[in-house]
Amino acid sequence: MIVAALLRDMAAIRASRQRQWGYNGAADAVLALDRPLDALVQGDGTLERVPGVGPSSTRIAFEVIRTGESATVEQAVAESGRAEEIRRKRTLRTLFFSRARVLEILRDERPGAVRATDLLGDLQMHSTWSDGGASIAELAKACEARGYRYCGVTDHSYGLRIARGMSADAMRIQHQEIAALNKHLGERFRVFRSIEVNIQPDGTLDMARSDLELLDLVVAAPHSNLRTTEDQTSRLLAVVATPGVHVLAHPTGRKFGERAGIVARWDEVFKAAAALGVAIEIDGDPWRQDVNFVLAQEAVRAGCLIALDSDAHSPRELVYAETAVAHARLAGIPASKIINCWSADRLLEWAALARRR
Repeated sequence: MIVAALLRDMAAIRASRQRQWGYNGAADAVLALDRPLDALVQGDGTLERVPGVGPSSTRIAFEVIRTGESATVEQAVAESGRAEEIRRKRTLRTLFFSRARVLEILRDERPGAVRATDLLGDLQMHSTWSDGGASIAELAKACEARGYRYCGVTDHSYGLRIARGMSADAMRIQHQEIAALNKHLGERFRVFRSIEVNIQPDGTLDMARSDLELLDLVVAAPHSNLRTTEDQTSRLLAVVATPGVHVLAHPTGRKFGERAGIVARWDEVFKAAAALGVAIEIDGDPWRQDVNFVLAQEAVRAGCLIALDSDAHSPRELVYAETAVAHARLAGIPASKIINCWSADRLLEWAALARRR
């Protein structure tokens, strides 16, 4: 995680788009490694080849392995004139896990805590209907291969144009595709009619109530006003009180090294969510990991249900759900409190109650 962060620093201070792309790609590759970096050091002192990590990034990795820091990066940052910006970014990197750390947590004995094998589905992912790279059928097939019994394909609603959000008419056509796919899949797997609806600054949603009622599952998430330091408790209280909302997704909106996310009185938000039956999501996207295990503990203590999701935009990203599981395990959350560890029938019964509240 340290190496990935330093490679992000190098990307941030480079003027060349190509070099930015190279360092960011190397950061992604390092973050995704399933073993600690020092385990990749070979007998001759060289580093095992990591696809996507070039000579400059490898040198930085070696410095960190030897000393815990990188003189190369620190000198480059000092000479860039952007040291204060980089210092700020470094404060926004706490409570994130690398893939190697995730796997370590999954292997740990934590009696009573959820396991990756407890998941029966994934309730946030995106297809080519919005900003994803795979069809609904491809996502369903990949979910089934992971041992799931169902999934929620939550393409973005029409208010989020940057993510090619669906119109209400497009959503209805998508539902026809889902119905045909479910008929083909039969009893072995089910795709829920779902959506990731956008939470507007005032806490309202960018979809009409009549459209929400057509869905099996509604995931609501903030995508704006994520950098302000103003308290947004009222915004979140408004959305959890909205009939038909099932999951408050990536609630803080934080991003690794980029933003701290929403400032709110989370104890009040979680208390309201628990009272109204709205689940709190742990989003497993490596650069989100939102909520983290500390906030997840607070949510469970308040009585909240939890959803553990990948936020995948392609089949290979479905593995991100395991990052969410790692946070849940550190928080000590049992499978009984996690809605996508329930059977499809139980989940849909719970969702129907939320639409009527």
